[in-house]
Amino acid sequence: MMEGYDTFMAQIAEISMQDGVPALHKVVADLGRMVNPDTVAAQLQSAINFGLSAALYGEINLDKGRVRQSNFHDFQVVRMNDSPTIDITLVPRTEKPGGIGEPAAALIGPAVGNALFVATGKRVRQMPFTAARVASA
Repeated sequence: MMEGYDTFMAQIAEISMQDGVPALHKVVADLGRMVNPDTVAAQLQSAINFGLSAALYGEINLDKGRVRQSNFHDFQVVRMNDSPTIDITLVPRTEKPGGIGEPAAALIGPAVGNALFVATGKRVRQMPFTAARVASA
């Protein structure tokens, strides 16, 4: 759970472990008051997938001071077939609406980390959650 841009949001990630890394099955998000619920749902889905890319794959490697990854052929991001079910609970609230995009992206990494802890008993404190980082935690 977090607050950002006057929005209070909670996320829960449902995972299983496959080949030493978390495989996401479902994300549940709850947040405050909305002006346009359809736009909010779409933005949450997008932000969660963007944040998952960092949590699961977002590693940048340097070689002689230069980034080795040059484009999406060698920098993996969450694609449609990788995206989990995202269940967004839009609960009517009375407080003023706040910003929505960044909090959803920032919260998914810790939600996956907490789910990883429940699944394995290990606290992995560095993303991306690779098999090597899970094994050494």
